[in-house]
Amino acid sequence: MQLYLHIPFCHRICPYCSFYKHTPGNTDMRAFIDAILLEAKHHVQQTGKNKLTTLYCGGGTPSMLSPTHLRLLFDGLHDTFDFSEIKELTFEANPATFELKKAQLFKQLGISRISLGIQSFDNTVLKTLGREHNRVEAMEAVPILREAGIPQVNIDLMFSIPGQSLESWQDTLDTAVSLQPDHISAYNLTYEEDTAFIDKLTAGEYIDDPETNAKFFTAAHETLTAADFEHYETSNYAKRGTRSTHNASYWSGANYLGLGPSAVSTIGTTRWKNLPDTANYIKQISHVGHAKTEIEELDAEALHLERIALELRTIDGLDLSILTLEERQRAQSVIDEHMASIQNGRMILTEKGMLLVDSIVEHIV
Repeated sequence: MQLYLHIPFCHRICPYCSFYKHTPGNTDMRAFIDAILLEAKHHVQQTGKNKLTTLYCGGGTPSMLSPTHLRLLFDGLHDTFDFSEIKELTFEANPATFELKKAQLFKQLGISRISLGIQSFDNTVLKTLGREHNRVEAMEAVPILREAGIPQVNIDLMFSIPGQSLESWQDTLDTAVSLQPDHISAYNLTYEEDTAFIDKLTAGEYIDDPETNAKFFTAAHETLTAADFEHYETSNYAKRGTRSTHNASYWSGANYLGLGPSAVSTIGTTRWKNLPDTANYIKQISHVGHAKTEIEELDAEALHLERIALELRTIDGLDLSILTLEERQRAQSVIDEHMASIQNGRMILTEKGMLLVDSIVEHIV
């Protein structure tokens, strides 16, 4: 089983982020942890399945949780789930929310992979993003995690941020490489609904320019592949043997369970989202053991579209045998334009194609 935990708490709300999150406020943190664990037990009781393959703690800012609450959470998870065959345990962390002692606790809890939400090493860009850490704290984070014995470290970076120059982005890439992480994720900023950034884009204060996005993407690809990172998914680069096992399960269409407010689950052809409201999530869990909402049955067409969209993003490419005759003909036009090649019956995008992956998916289907 692939398990995702959503921890929605942040010290401050970043203006670009559309994930469900909020400051802790008056939230009873013990009640929140208890609700997560009760939801987990309810699922195991209903399905009889408790063996984990991967666990990913995201948010929000999971590293905000106090040592006491982290121990309560992980002790409870071990009481409910079988960790004996777990391949990867990822925990998202903000550089401003931990020091060596807390990093050592991460190690003690069995966390094998820390994903650092750094985004940039440029203080001006960090201010635009509303991040609470600075360049120095970001640069100190990886050595601290190494000293604590964390086996794998990922750095999340973002490009095409308002006011960000190509020179600033190149410095961020070079700085990230110099810290010798195992994995780097480089995401193109997307303007999401219900964020301050989308409001400024709509008002004309910010501009989303495809040509600029392409330049930043190319800089990342060239810099990171030259540093021996494998570009194995549109936004992800890994040193040998350090691809994200949990994220790869999403891209391959595996089942996954999401716990916590707003978390999404897909089991078989059923997908649901939990209530995106922490207080009501806690109440509903205490009453019925789950907080499911927006339940849907995925039909064959929806699953087919998702498989195409996800497989095309990866270095392993799209299995052409799943395409209809019409889709294969449209896929051939992409190949003819040198945006993809065929290898062992799979359509694999070139660097040029990766820039246009969403448009290519729309074209094929």
